[in-house]
Amino acid sequence: MAYLGEEIKKLGFGLMRLPQKDNVIDIEQTKEMVDMFIEAGFTYFDTAWAYPGSEDAIRQALVERYPREKFQLATKNAAWISCKTKEDAIKQFETSLKQTGAGYFDFYLLHNLGEARTKPFVDFDMWGFVQEKKAEGLIKHVGFSFHSTPDELEEILKKHNEVEFVQLQLNYADLEHPAIQARGCYDVARKYNKPIIVMEPVKGGMLANPPESIQKIFKHEEPDMSVASWAVRFAADFDGVITVLSGMSNIEQMKDNLSYMKDFKKLTEKERQIINMARKELSKIPLIPCTVCNYCAKVCPNNIGISGSLTAMNYLTVYKDKKAAAGQEEWLVKRHKKKRAVECIKCGKCEEACPQHISIRDELAKVAEVFEQVKA
Repeated sequence: MAYLGEEIKKLGFGLMRLPQKDNVIDIEQTKEMVDMFIEAGFTYFDTAWAYPGSEDAIRQALVERYPREKFQLATKNAAWISCKTKEDAIKQFETSLKQTGAGYFDFYLLHNLGEARTKPFVDFDMWGFVQEKKAEGLIKHVGFSFHSTPDELEEILKKHNEVEFVQLQLNYADLEHPAIQARGCYDVARKYNKPIIVMEPVKGGMLANPPESIQKIFKHEEPDMSVASWAVRFAADFDGVITVLSGMSNIEQMKDNLSYMKDFKKLTEKERQIINMARKELSKIPLIPCTVCNYCAKVCPNNIGISGSLTAMNYLTVYKDKKAAAGQEEWLVKRHKKKRAVECIKCGKCEEACPQHISIRDELAKVAEVFEQVKA
């Protein structure tokens, strides 16, 4: 059965992690990446009001350089970030229109619904607002991104069956993860006949460079294919998927993604079995499921380098090298002008914002203990 966005190619350009130069988005490299993406026949671009500099960058790299009908642009409203009134939430939409210069949005999402983050969209009647903007032609298709349980997703879809699509986290590491419940959320979306845009197919980059035992499984089968390609193709293989977002940060990542997604074909049964082997191997390694979305950072009152700290801890878990992991912590936290884990005041606001349901306070306590020992 045909569905919304079925004609869109299965790779979308996620604009959350654009290339950086001197700590700002590298517009020229972004332009080159946009050109490569368009020339290969891909058309879906995903940004958000909450991605610093991203909407402005895509205006310069895409909107001002290509005919508007040649691409689809998606952005998002995060009413749970710094919004005290409906006017604050509406201003995000207006700011996105101005920053992108797009004139209208092909896909507009209420962003990161789930748990306490859902309430502001109800309180400010953003469900009604987006339908008004759709009627005005400023939005073509309305949906929402979601991080929570299948039960909560079903509750939202029962109340708001007017939405046209859902954006979900879907990757082979999280398929059966008890906190993420990716398969369960996928099944609920399909139950309500909602097509899916996939986010985090490589789990914030973690599945592009997984532990060596997992890399060996993939490289034994396809020595010349990147490890990341298995994760992206896994997500694209699901029925009802509009596109799979990849947050590409440099030209090399773009080239790699285009190489295997330009002529995407469904996975073979053997390929599915190989990915299942990798899933089982990965489940043996207790990594912190941080995707570096940094929503925690937006609500932390003490400017703790949360994602950097957790990334460094995962580095230690995978590579067993305390000195190298401490170097990661130094770079990702102190050099980015963040406070270290030992300075956490344990207020818990980060855990309320975390889409991955991480017990951040407990993890930061472990980080503080480990890296203070290393420094000593």
